[in-house]
Amino acid sequence: MQKQAKNRLRLFGTDGIRGIANRELTPELAMRVGYAAVKVLAKKGDRPFLVVGRDTRVSGAMLESALVAGICSCGGRAELLGVIPTPAVAFLTRSRGADAGVVISASHNQAEDNGIKFFHSNGFKLPDELEFQIEVLVDGGPERERPGGDEVGQVGVSEESEKKYLEHLLSVARPDISGKRVVVDCANGAVFRLGPMLLESCGAEVIAINDQPDGKNINLDCGSTHPEGLMRAVVEKGAHLGLAFDGDADRLLAVDEKGRLVDGDFIMAICALHLKNKGALAKNALVTTVMTNLGFHHAMRREGIEVHQTVVGDRFVLEKMMEEGLNFGGEQSGHIIFLDHTTTGDGLLTALKLLEALSESGEPLSSLAGVMHRVPQLLINVRVRDKEDLEDSPGIAEARRTWEEKLRDTGRILIRPSGTEPVVRVMVEDADPARAEEAAKALAAVIEREMG
Repeated sequence: MQKQAKNRLRLFGTDGIRGIANRELTPELAMRVGYAAVKVLAKKGDRPFLVVGRDTRVSGAMLESALVAGICSCGGRAELLGVIPTPAVAFLTRSRGADAGVVISASHNQAEDNGIKFFHSNGFKLPDELEFQIEVLVDGGPERERPGGDEVGQVGVSEESEKKYLEHLLSVARPDISGKRVVVDCANGAVFRLGPMLLESCGAEVIAINDQPDGKNINLDCGSTHPEGLMRAVVEKGAHLGLAFDGDADRLLAVDEKGRLVDGDFIMAICALHLKNKGALAKNALVTTVMTNLGFHHAMRREGIEVHQTVVGDRFVLEKMMEEGLNFGGEQSGHIIFLDHTTTGDGLLTALKLLEALSESGEPLSSLAGVMHRVPQLLINVRVRDKEDLEDSPGIAEARRTWEEKLRDTGRILIRPSGTEPVVRVMVEDADPARAEEAAKALAAVIEREMG
């Protein structure tokens, strides 16, 4: 959760509501959010219909129950999708004709955290103005208007949500990867069934790891935030490649046959070139963020692809794509949007598109990843008391100016607060990797001293 001016609590961050489950994100709060969402979405004489999905966190069922109680207490109707990826909720919101979709997930965060994020009826994330209206009602005190008797809302359970989503994905792309051995790191998250099913449907020999969620091990030393285990497994198993998802499967990272990481920058470069060669890259341009490696920009310039840049956050990438009339964009983290087919980042769809490029080229992933060469980059996350204090520290500003003078034209520095955690991220790029590391560590130490 974030703070606003005058210490007013702001519930919605860059990706919904986040907090430590049962402490910051409590059942009481979830119930009020459910109630407020129905009040905001309700049309005259209408009972809003919401679909609700979650990931594998132990707190998910608790928060789902509370949220749905709030929806029903205001006369809304809820359909439970069960454990399912975030992009599946976006798709099912549209295909089921729902007024909104809700995901209970903290994405790539550890199990103690959880979150609530909304999709509008069109499958896009809820506009800021509707989030604000929900927030005002949540902050506004006890609810006074509750229906009674047969006007109370109802709850249903979807039995085929995974099947419908799988069919949708395979209707978009079904690359023939027969004979390919693929290691899939499911992050003990929402994709633990769907990931292997999808790849087997394309003919792959699948080796699944971290596919035994227990509610507490989601993202724990695995998945896209910790790909080291997958990198080892690909080599040990003699696989052609590896795929790593995060807890709610809206992100994807890959590993080539040599055990080397292929992050979101490389995946975007491969897919952008593949789309361009097929005449399917709108305006021969894409959108990425300030975190994207300089090597990506060099590669796209060489290939005649224009790069539009925005601040970090998939919602800002999407806004820029729509503003520029583009159909492709994403982040280094692996949150990639194919706007012709989906309304949000989709790790499974990204996997299919990457495999499509692989299958049609006949080349190994290491060869496709050669489209770009990374400029040495180091990222350090510094946990802080209050990330909103970043702009108020003269010590941090002075340290940054000093290092920018040292790096000059050979590198760059980016210091920014996380949108979802009490963390400040320090990223340094430089042609000299030792100097990039020195700068990043020095800046992180200043931030820890000033804000830790």
